[in-house]
Amino acid sequence: MIATGFAAGAVPFSGLAARLVAGVDLRREGSGTVSGTGLYEVAGFGPLALAGSLDVAKGALAPLLAGPRRRPVLAALSAGAAVAGHNWSPLLGGAGGRGLSPALGATLACAPEGTVVLGAAMGAGRLLHQTALVSLLGIGALFPVLWRRRGLPGLVLAASLALPMVGKRLAGNGPLPTGAARARALRSRLLFDRDPTDAEA
Repeated sequence: MIATGFAAGAVPFSGLAARLVAGVDLRREGSGTVSGTGLYEVAGFGPLALAGSLDVAKGALAPLLAGPRRRPVLAALSAGAAVAGHNWSPLLGGAGGRGLSPALGATLACAPEGTVVLGAAMGAGRLLHQTALVSLLGIGALFPVLWRRRGLPGLVLAASLALPMVGKRLAGNGPLPTGAARARALRSRLLFDRDPTDAEA
């Protein structure tokens, strides 16, 4: 189930849609992130609606096969594997998205209250024009919410989703600078999902 989750997550639906519709490789466009946001920027809402739905669905596949009620810990680990596959897809040479779409699908399958938390964070972030920062708060909020609602399996699910999402932020889309700039870059990647600009450095 964990391998199935990773394999499903690794299928880059947004990247494929961008290539088919706009002839664009999202790894070389804008931020370099293969995501629904990047797809929307190059191809519009129609392709985003289809590819985004598939990116959500692939996060639910392995957890549903694992049985979130009968085997909640296996379902949680499979969910995390789907997010990791999405974030570091072998089909994209290790590139990928940030994991929110498959995480939405995984929580729909395992813990719908987690979907509410992540969806609310994404919506609030867009309204406040701070999507990356508020989404990070939503990822953090998964821990108390899922722990309270589902106990240890909920905590395993929160950790399985958060680790690859936070890890991808810190890894970024390029090499880290050296010296004192390294700490600034890591802080900016964690909070704002980008490297600091020259003015901020």
